[in-house]
Amino acid sequence: MPLSTPVARKEMHTRVVTCKGYLREDDLWDIEGSMVDTKPYRFENTDRGGYIEADEPLHGMWVRLTIDDQLKVIDAEACIDYSPYNQCPKIEPDYKKLIGLSMGLGWNKRVRTLFRGTAGCTHLTELLGPMATTAFQTVFSGRNEGKKVEGTAEMGIKPHGRPELLNTCHGYAPTSPVILRHWPDYYEGDDST
Repeated sequence: MPLSTPVARKEMHTRVVTCKGYLREDDLWDIEGSMVDTKPYRFENTDRGGYIEADEPLHGMWVRLTIDDQLKVIDAEACIDYSPYNQCPKIEPDYKKLIGLSMGLGWNKRVRTLFRGTAGCTHLTELLGPMATTAFQTVFSGRNEGKKVEGTAEMGIKPHGRPELLNTCHGYAPTSPVILRHWPDYYEGDDST
């Protein structure tokens, strides 16, 4: 376990977020995200018959985005199977508003604006962030599957030109050994390291 040993404790809530990417037979991509919340105890809930039982999902929600190679959303589908309120599933059709958007830079800001407040479901909208990184990992590595360009296919990056990932995180800082190894022309660190 990478974290330190915790003090004695009791589990009170579990949220499982799963994102998967698929290559479709029509050469488009499906990116699916799901979120399931459970509690290890029974608790009151009016809209679900008086109670939600222990380990029964409080939330069970899914989103499927069909995208092209440029990460443009071709189709969108949302499904709320479990929610604390009967009102919640009524928002599902609104996620069709994602059609036509690109899952590239600015995605998180756009979806937070589009589904802000009562215009969306907090949990469905939260899923869209990890789904974007899943889309990136799926499309760019899938697109390069089988290609043998050192240092690019594994990361889904073109072998020539400025790396799109430069300055996007600590690992892709211009002073990082990753940049030195894969794109020495863009390395700005000390060559002696």
